[in-house]
Amino acid sequence: MTRGPLLLPRAVGTEFIHLEAPPDWDKVFGSSGPLEIEIGCGRGGFALAYARRNPQVRYVAFEWGKKYARHVQQQAEQVGLSHLRVIEADARRLIPRLFRVNSLAQIHLQFPDPWWKRAHQKRAILQPEFARLLFDLVEPGGKFDMRTDVEDRAVDMLNALEGAGFRNPFGPGLFHPRDEADVPSSREVRYLQSGQAVFRALLVKEPVP
Repeated sequence: MTRGPLLLPRAVGTEFIHLEAPPDWDKVFGSSGPLEIEIGCGRGGFALAYARRNPQVRYVAFEWGKKYARHVQQQAEQVGLSHLRVIEADARRLIPRLFRVNSLAQIHLQFPDPWWKRAHQKRAILQPEFARLLFDLVEPGGKFDMRTDVEDRAVDMLNALEGAGFRNPFGPGLFHPRDEADVPSSREVRYLQSGQAVFRALLVKEPVP
């Protein structure tokens, strides 16, 4: 019986887990350039494709699932994507400690767990307080890329982000058409093929006048 690739034997990104202050990301990556993060990279279809297309970007992907996190890091190492780092941890716990105010060029959040039961919706990643924290971390002119296939969760996410201060270029409460230049995740590819709706927005943090 053919077996799949062996996972990396240890957790990935452990050097960041206990930091109490942001690291020097120039030293971490050995280069300067835009710093972007993804909250919940899953199987890494988007992270890997985006990193290939944007070699100038330092990309930090958070994923709490051991199997997925280690697989993505392994794939990145195998194809030489040294500007992609995966951290196997809860993004909500670490992001406030690892990034400075006005330091992120873009945040990506795609297809987060919808938490179908009303009693569980408080577990949704984009609670208002966390959305405000993420807004502070994005640099002026930076962006927030959100995508989901669940319309009511999309409405909640958009409301939280606009309420935190992000500007919606298409107008408050409006979702965006797909840009053909966008990198789709593995999940989004399936939706594009089946015609299932994807609710998306690319929001902006306005520069200070």
